[in-house]
Amino acid sequence: MSNSERVATNLRTLMILEAVSTSSEPVTPTEINRAIGLPKQSIHRLCQTMVDEGFLIRDTSGKRLRPSPRTLKMAQGLFITREAQIARNLILHELSRATRETVNFVVPETNGMMYLDRVETDWLFRIELPIGSRVPFQYTASGKCFLASLDERSLEQILGALTFEQRTANSIVDRETLERELDKIREQGFSIDNEELFEGMVALAVPVVHTDGRFFAAVAFHGPTQRLDHETLTKHLGTMQDGARRLAALNA
Repeated sequence: MSNSERVATNLRTLMILEAVSTSSEPVTPTEINRAIGLPKQSIHRLCQTMVDEGFLIRDTSGKRLRPSPRTLKMAQGLFITREAQIARNLILHELSRATRETVNFVVPETNGMMYLDRVETDWLFRIELPIGSRVPFQYTASGKCFLASLDERSLEQILGALTFEQRTANSIVDRETLERELDKIREQGFSIDNEELFEGMVALAVPVVHTDGRFFAAVAFHGPTQRLDHETLTKHLGTMQDGARRLAALNA
């Protein structure tokens, strides 16, 4: 392969990644090609190569493609430039001062939500979930916030793969209850973890969305039930929503 051919292949690969990453749901090679316009054999060959190399993964149907954890990690790395990291952390510090609790910036991954950034409360009594921790979708405020943002087909695929267990007395342990909870979250625009992951811990999360309305993260705060209840959580809703808008502007 000549150098010019390698450059052309690399550009086509980037175009495929862009098409998959900007879609709100998994896509087929044919759907990708509507935006790219390659020969049918070329698009299928390139997509398969990207699957083989771990940049794309197939959904449960085996026909549709979505970004892999490897690609998501790359995207998160690009997002965490020094300047963006400083600006984001300053916003999280402001939210932590306003709520007097730990504030988290949380992103979805294949098997749950990952804590990408956080600012700890100054209370001595606090619940620590270090940066890099991963938590299930269905038991957390940020995870339910993400699930509520999904279109019907994407949500169906994720819900079909979830395994429910009784983490605490308040854990949601069946799909029907979770779906009702997600309907409520869509209506009110925020999500609450009512001691569903850990006994004695509650949290509130709001979505951080792109300009086109697509979810890419959640910003949340959590603390012990000795200090927080539903009323004190929602008292800070406006502050958290304003913070989410400012965080979204960093990625506009």
